[in-house]
This record gives sequence, C-alpha cells and structure tokens, in this order.
Amino acid sequence: MSWNITRKCNLKCSHCYINATNQELTDELNTFEAKNLIDQICEVSKPLLILSGGEPLLRNDVFELIEYGVSKGLKMGLGSNGSLIDKTIAKDLRRVGISTVSISLDSYKSERHDLFRGVVGSWEKAINAIKYLRENNILVQVNTTVTQNNYREIDEIMYLTEDIGVENFHLFFLVPTGRGVKIEDITPAKYEAMIKTTFAKTKNHRLNVRPSCAPQFMRIASTAGLDMRQWIRGCLAGLYYCRVYPNGEITPCPYLPIKLGNVKEKKFKDIWFNSEFFNSLRNFETLKGKCGYCEYKAICGGCRARAYGLSSDFIDYCGDLHEPKELKGDYLTEDPWCSYIPPKTKNK
Repeated sequence: MSWNITRKCNLKCSHCYINATNQELTDELNTFEAKNLIDQICEVSKPLLILSGGEPLLRNDVFELIEYGVSKGLKMGLGSNGSLIDKTIAKDLRRVGISTVSISLDSYKSERHDLFRGVVGSWEKAINAIKYLRENNILVQVNTTVTQNNYREIDEIMYLTEDIGVENFHLFFLVPTGRGVKIEDITPAKYEAMIKTTFAKTKNHRLNVRPSCAPQFMRIASTAGLDMRQWIRGCLAGLYYCRVYPNGEITPCPYLPIKLGNVKEKKFKDIWFNSEFFNSLRNFETLKGKCGYCEYKAICGGCRARAYGLSSDFIDYCGDLHEPKELKGDYLTEDPWCSYIPPKTKNK
C-alpha cells in the first residue's frame, strides 16, 4: 500500500504522476488524521505501508508517523528522491524502525538523471543517500523509470546498483499520467523485449528484479521457467494494493486517479471491501478484449491504468483526481501496451 503523505517536493521530475510542486495541498491529512488512518489500515491487514510524496521527508511528522506505524505492527517503507537523506536522517530512519527505503535512480550518468529530475546535483545526493542508508543496515530498493531516453542503459544502472550495495531493483514502466504525458514512451515491442532482456540479464546480477506497471512480466517469467513464488501477481491494483492521496482519497493505484472514497468521511475498510470499482478489479471475468480471453489473466491482468489512460483522448495531466462517474476511458479494456495475442483471440 502506498500513501502520498504530501504533494510538496524539492525536485521537478519530468514524469511526476501527482504533479508535485514546492507547495503542499491545503487539505492534506494532519498528524491526528494520519495516525487514525494507520489505525484503520490495521483493522483490515498489516501490509507494507510505503510513505511517498512529493518528497515525504519534507513533512515534519514523517518520523512520528513511521514510528507510530511500526508500533502498530506495520512494516513501514519510504519512497524518496534521496536528496534530503544525510547521515543524520539515515540514523533517524533506523531509529524509528523503517523497514525499507526506495531511492529513484534514472541513469548511471549524473547529468542524465539530473535532467530528468529537474535539479542539478540530485544524482550525487541519491547515490550518497543509498550509501548512508546501507551504512545503517537499512534495506534499499532502487527504482528506475524506463523511458525512451534511458532504456538502453538499464544494464549499466543495474551494475551501478550492485556496486553501491543494493539488492532490490524495480523497473517502473511509464504510465502516461500527470506530467508524464509529455514524455515519449517506448513502443510496445520495446516494452516486451526489455522485460525479456532484463530477466535474461538477472543471471549476470545479484539483484532481486521486479518490473512495475508491466504486469506482462508474469507471463514472460512463467514461460521462461522462473520461480513464480517470488511474485504475487502482475497488476495488484484493487486486489492487494491501493494508494492514499495526500488529502485522504483512496485510489486503486497512483496512475489510476479515480476517487473511491475519502478516509475523512468513510472508514478505510468500508472503501476497501465495498467499492464497486475495487470489486470489478477483483473479478477477472470483467476484463475485456484480449485481456478477457487471455490464459494469463489471473496472474497478469494487464495494466488497468494504462488501459484507462490510452483508451480515450483523456489523460489526467494536472495530477488531480476525479469521480468514477467522470470516467473518460475504459479501465477494463485490454492493455494496449501488451503485444501478446492469446490463442483464444486468434479464434475470434
């Protein structure tokens, strides 16, 4: 479960799905409301709760929230750009019991990363942050967003990730929402080839690799004979995962900006169990097009956010949320970035 605890950020990332700025939203959950949400989450389950942003370390009570979550039995994670993590912050994160920290790294070259992140020096700070976290025995995950500009250097990024002591590497495939609609995405063919190539290259690396927003990796991993027990499913939205917006709105995932209820007005468990939108995602028979015919739909499901965003002319540029009744695309249609043709489709 991910939670954008603030929209405030100190970088200007080209692909930001939440359109983060240097200002927080006026109605972000306060400390009391945030702790109350943690209590409500625990009534449903004890997931890994990832605090993200914006930049979560810009929120004054972030350590208090981490410590509170840990006291309630949650595994607490942090999704950061790394720019604010120095030796002191790393020690404080260890002190409050953080389980894992993910740091964004989008190139093995500093100037390319800095250009993508909009601030000179952000690459060096991210590298230093990883080193400080590892010095404090904090588990680190490197997140790399795949674009047309960096897909050729993924192997080099993986080697860099290993060299600085990181074991977990997540490839985030671009979903065109927020500011990301202005970025040139890779083609479906490159998308498929990159997943296959990345899995092949894991033999040369000591990394735990997972492609994110690329549920087709489950089909590819299955046909390649990989151990499937290390993953749950491709698209987790609504089944095992959801997102909390800074103001308390619940959405299926960060890239599917549909408001399903606000925790200021409804209990989290009521939203999670009773939302028609969530329940439609849990029923694989509702999938349309080739995703509906696909023999891998139970383990893959296609990217519902990409299906929604690319099934109409509407893509949410501003990063704001909207109601289910305002749907402009079809989140249940086939994933347009999947090049696989199921046998049943060929017979239609």
